[in-house]
Amino acid sequence: MAQTYNLTEGKVSKVLLGFFFPMLFTNLLQQIYTFADAAIVGKGLGDNALAAVGNLSSLNLLVVGFLMGMTNGFSVVIAQSYGSGNTSALRKIMATSIKLSVILSVFFTAFSIVFLKDILLAMQTSAIILQDSLHYGYILFGGLIVTISYNLFSSILRALGDSKTPFLAIMVSSVCNILLDCVCVFLLQTGVEGAAAATVFSQVLSAVICYCRIRKIDEIRLILEDFKGDFSRNWILLKNGIPMACMNSITAVGCMIVQYYVNGIGVEYTSAYSVCNKYMNLFMLPSITAGFAISSFVGQNYGAKKYNRIQSGMHVSLLIVLVSYILLGSIMVFFPNQIVKIMLNGEKSIALAVAFLRICGISFFTLQLLFLYRNAVQGMGHPVFPMCSGVLEMAMRIGMIVIFLPRIGFRATAYAEVAAWIGALLLNAIAYIKYMHNIKFKLKI
Repeated sequence: MAQTYNLTEGKVSKVLLGFFFPMLFTNLLQQIYTFADAAIVGKGLGDNALAAVGNLSSLNLLVVGFLMGMTNGFSVVIAQSYGSGNTSALRKIMATSIKLSVILSVFFTAFSIVFLKDILLAMQTSAIILQDSLHYGYILFGGLIVTISYNLFSSILRALGDSKTPFLAIMVSSVCNILLDCVCVFLLQTGVEGAAAATVFSQVLSAVICYCRIRKIDEIRLILEDFKGDFSRNWILLKNGIPMACMNSITAVGCMIVQYYVNGIGVEYTSAYSVCNKYMNLFMLPSITAGFAISSFVGQNYGAKKYNRIQSGMHVSLLIVLVSYILLGSIMVFFPNQIVKIMLNGEKSIALAVAFLRICGISFFTLQLLFLYRNAVQGMGHPVFPMCSGVLEMAMRIGMIVIFLPRIGFRATAYAEVAAWIGALLLNAIAYIKYMHNIKFKLKI
């Protein structure tokens, strides 16, 4: 019989680190196959094909980010239910999460496919890369049901304290994705369509592995009765999921507007910006993972009313992100030229990407702290402040681009990122301090 994992007992550092590292390897593998996809497309099909694929990153963040925000919001409720020890409520919450996720995936699949061309044209996508962007996007968004299935199942497992199964799932799908990419691009010469199909098929494998693991957990095995409608459960889940989904989408809208301005100044800039986004996503992994870990950790301990463990978990997580900043920030500042040449060929695109990474590398610690505090607040069941921070993040990012892009060029995109990080961090740090103070005040009473 499969077991769940209790994050409310044991030494905090041992429990949290044991939960963190499998999840870090999971996210690392996920980025590696995204990175490999870009590298194979760039080297196999050229910079224009890479620009076409990268051009969809902000739109993909908008759609998939919204769905991921919903499932992450659901996982907070699941973690709190698990921490409280109420398995009956836990099963019903899980069943309702599945129903809502299916409805959302159907709606967003239809929306994305119908309006894809209009959105790409509105983003000033160059005619040179438009068709490749469309072909890649139709396949990618056509597989949204697979994407949300994996995100939901892996979120449920994390909420139950299992970070090892998602790691296994991504390990299998990453190997599959890289092999299929090479076969489709270099041997079959299917173009960007083959790379997209490889990604979707690999996600099917990861979703199936996570689902099979959940089915083996006897204490949460769902029955038909659990799926019966209950408005209160829908409301509880949506109350947590919608603000987190909106936060991700608001951030994505800001990125899409930045992409709009970057596309407007040339394909070389689009290629450089796409590669910078790939590396930023890769280097964010330790802090994103620490954020996911603290969200599940806080959720379970908040449900169990073990509030002192929340603070201890934050101290461990702060040490994790500090170490990652020293290691990864140094690469961004001192070795950007070497890493961007892995994907880019043109000298101008390389120079633009190098400048971007150096600026962001210096201020990278603020982004890492942002992930930590934002997820801690979400784990306590307070998603409104993180959503508001997403609005602030978008406003600062757009404002910096509009004001400084005509004046200082491509470097404005890097300064816009840094400004957005700082603003969002301040708001979430204030929220965390506020809610922890309220908890301590209640305990004194």
